[in-house]
This record gives sequence, structure tokens and C-alpha cells, in this order.
Amino acid sequence: MESHDLIHKLQMAEKVAWSLHGLPYRWGGDDPMEGFDCSGMCIEILKSVGILPRSGDWTAQMLYSKFEYAARFPPRLGCLAFWWNEAQTKIVHVEFCLDDKHTIGASGGGSGTTSEAAAAAQNAYIKVRPIRTKRLAGYEDPFRE
Repeated sequence: MESHDLIHKLQMAEKVAWSLHGLPYRWGGDDPMEGFDCSGMCIEILKSVGILPRSGDWTAQMLYSKFEYAARFPPRLGCLAFWWNEAQTKIVHVEFCLDDKHTIGASGGGSGTTSEAAAAAQNAYIKVRPIRTKRLAGYEDPFRE
């Protein structure tokens, strides 16, 4: 049985995630005024509900390592979905699960996406998509008690 506090944190995290929907992608971004990259968006959500401390920055790989103990399948609201790069054998992308079939994430850009104009040209923004399984590394649940 999930505690009332956990349910509240999950509801708040979902609310924050939806509030970011449509913001531009920006490489290295961690600010709603300037845009987010994939890990910056997930970090913002987790900081907003106290899962991560207020200060600090993590890459997708670092988030994967931090919550590796909390692997989960199938995913649920609040899980992080991770993708890896086969050639580099490392985690290169992370998104926030809305349910077991959909994520919200900052995608479409890359290291050259450093402005709103670049994001617009590349159709790079925070978007909701069905979970894609190609190069999916797995799911981790940072809300797990």
C-alpha cells in the first residue's frame, strides 16, 4: 500500500511535468525560462518534490546510476525511462514516465541546440510520446519506498 505522502509526491511530480510541456529543448538546460535538456527536465521534476536536493546537477548516466537500485518493470507514473548508446555503452537519454505507455521528455535536440531559435528549427521541445523500445535500457523508480 502506498503512503499518502508518496501519492502526493507523485501527483505533484506529474503536475510539474505537465507544466513543462512545450518548453524548448536546450542542451545543458535546467531552467524553465531558457529551456531544458532531458536530464535537466527530470532533475527539475525530482527536485520539485524533494527526491533530489535543491542543488546539484546530474547527467542521464548519473541519474541512472543513482536510482539503479530501484529498477522497475513495468513502468508507472514517476519512473524514469533510460536509453543508451550502443557504441558508447552509456546512458544518453532520460524521460519521465506518465504511465506504462507514455513519457514526457525534452527531445529532438542535441549539443548544437543552444537557443530557442535552434530548438524551433529542430522541432526540439518537451513533448509527450509513446515509449519507444529501441535502445531502451530500462526503467527506474525514484519514488520507490
